[in-house]
Amino acid sequence: MSDQPLIGQPISRLEGHLKVTGTAKYAGEYNVPGLLYGYVINSTITKGKISSINTKIAKALPGVIEVFTHENRPSLAWFDMQYSDMDAPPGSPFRPLHTADIKYNGQPIALVVAETFELARYAASCVEIKYTEEPFSTDLKENIDKARAPQPGLATFLKPLPPKPKGDFEKAYNDSFAKASGEFYHGTEHHNPLELFSTTTIYEGQGKLTIYDKTQGTINSQLYVGNIFGLHFKDVRVIAPYVGGGFGSGLRPQYQLFLSVMAALELKRPVRVTLERNQMYTFGHRPPTIQNTRFGADANGKITALNHSAIAETSQFEDYTEVVVNWSNMLYPAENTLMEYKLVPLDVYSPLDMRAPGGSTGSHAIESTMDELAYKLNIDPIELRLINYAETDTSVGRPYSSKELRQCFIQGAEKFGWSNRNPEPRSMRRGNKLVGYGMATGIWESMQLPARAEAILTKEGKLLVSSAVTDIGTGTLTVMTQIAADELGLPLADVTFSYGDSKMPFAPIQGGSFTVSTVGSAIKAAGKALRKKLFKKAKDIKNSPLKGTDLEDVVFKNGDIISKNNPALRVSFQDILALNKGAIKTTNTSLPKAFKLKKYSRAAHSAAFVEVEVDEQLGVVTVTRSLTAVAAGNIINPKTARSQILGGMVWGISKALREETITDYKLGKYMNQNLAEYHIPVHADLHDMDVIFVEEKDEIINELGSKGVGEIGIVGMPPAIANAIFHATGKRINQFPIHFDSLL
Repeated sequence: MSDQPLIGQPISRLEGHLKVTGTAKYAGEYNVPGLLYGYVINSTITKGKISSINTKIAKALPGVIEVFTHENRPSLAWFDMQYSDMDAPPGSPFRPLHTADIKYNGQPIALVVAETFELARYAASCVEIKYTEEPFSTDLKENIDKARAPQPGLATFLKPLPPKPKGDFEKAYNDSFAKASGEFYHGTEHHNPLELFSTTTIYEGQGKLTIYDKTQGTINSQLYVGNIFGLHFKDVRVIAPYVGGGFGSGLRPQYQLFLSVMAALELKRPVRVTLERNQMYTFGHRPPTIQNTRFGADANGKITALNHSAIAETSQFEDYTEVVVNWSNMLYPAENTLMEYKLVPLDVYSPLDMRAPGGSTGSHAIESTMDELAYKLNIDPIELRLINYAETDTSVGRPYSSKELRQCFIQGAEKFGWSNRNPEPRSMRRGNKLVGYGMATGIWESMQLPARAEAILTKEGKLLVSSAVTDIGTGTLTVMTQIAADELGLPLADVTFSYGDSKMPFAPIQGGSFTVSTVGSAIKAAGKALRKKLFKKAKDIKNSPLKGTDLEDVVFKNGDIISKNNPALRVSFQDILALNKGAIKTTNTSLPKAFKLKKYSRAAHSAAFVEVEVDEQLGVVTVTRSLTAVAAGNIINPKTARSQILGGMVWGISKALREETITDYKLGKYMNQNLAEYHIPVHADLHDMDVIFVEEKDEIINELGSKGVGEIGIVGMPPAIANAIFHATGKRINQFPIHFDSLL
């Protein structure tokens, strides 16, 4: 083993070979004898009631076991699901098959269970359903007059409502030397992870269940199932070792989990329910949002007035909120501010967190308005941001635990070649292509939640570490193994990290870019406790060479505890284990240091730089070059972290230029529920992309000094693209995605 720590090394994913060879098993791939298949029937109307549902023909088909509807479903505990789900917003959560009421288009209204998937799907087409329809509203723009403040609830702890106004915004704005304003809109977006949502529930007898679920939180699914079905939590085991992408769609338990468990308990047989691609559009989305900004500055570029308002969609039964308007004053200090956020309840399913929820929405409006202000002032966009640079989060009056955004601007601009930009719009071209440069700032809050981890040193001297956390493709397995290995000074080959199982120590849902800081800190705490145990036992050995030595005076390396002052003085793990006559174990909890942390704002920052080419005749936009400079504390694994940023950048391109779910408001229905018509970038759309990690030390945020990178990669990209398009064409397009027809 090298003397160099494993933390900070670009180690390839430990499970990568299993995934690319198809060996890794996902939730819909666990086969057991007697497995039954469920197929979901979804509502074809948007609002009303089921007046009749005839299942006779379907149930008469050989091999069809049952058709579950609201009329024959088993009675349930129906514990308030808001408290059964770590990610539930305020309101009354949707209950599948609860009543005849239809709340949204695509609502699950029946489950056909059969011996094969194909038979279940065919039988579903034989179920006859009649409805009584009611008037509905699904158009945000047509219902602005219904906008209201969100209900307060537990969710506001993680998603704070806008800060109170400061100063006199209207006067300050009217008196400003330069003003920039805009109305911004983006429509509905859906997550579309590669792996379909699937649950395989195995009935073990006596009310015990083993569940293979596509989820971003095994314990969240366990709590949900236990509460809804009135089961003891210890009788419900949820396993999710591999998750084929989540992006937020698996934070809440989705309805296929409910239906699979319900059928398995009632039939006392294993049941798998897998949703088809079009059904992935029936349980959550990034909500369409209308934003308005007004920024004012003095002649030197100092911002004096900030107004940012947003109106977003929610369902009729829950108040889903996002942090959209809070970011501007976190980035840019102003003495006069007015931030507003409202919701419009519509006849849709509740929106759902989607990579950088609120942040990627708000940044479009904030950073495009800043770009507009830079042109009004004739100041370089980077210079304007530096003029308004803040070491303190003025929105709450707290310093940042660390902030190297200035270096993101400097290093990013240097590597990108920002100085080659002619600031005049439509001044740069290559042949018939207009060339534009754009940049934007990114910010994402860095959080830490409570978590537990277990560490065991086996009698063979191997380290086993475990946590219930999932790995949704972010490299969690690899990173946690690195952290654990460093704690005991062992090579990677001697460390096994087990995860994705609700029977393991507690971990919250994987999301919000807090997993490394949360679970990594728990592993570090468990490793620290195990080191203490081992050191104490080493000193207890008769004639121990480490007698009279303190823990701070030794290092753990390659299975030995070694004196720093005299490396000849050492005790091996094997000697300790022999004396102990077996494995040594510890389970520890990591809690955020709330009192210390509340004195600081904690965030990762980025600067995104983009070059676009716009075909002057056709209006087609190509992102030819992009670079993101990121300050995110201690980077545990630069290789997996870089992949996270690149993934966010790809999604930023998608958000700005491709991605939208089209609604027919007369039908109240999404019309492009497939990957053929829901446009996302393909390889041919992606060109030169680069990532810089700016050195940032943070001794406050957590013991690892780490900040998450899952979301910060997407936040700055969409506005940087919009700003580059303005520079190329002189057209300020404030609606995402930006279609070629608006540039013709």
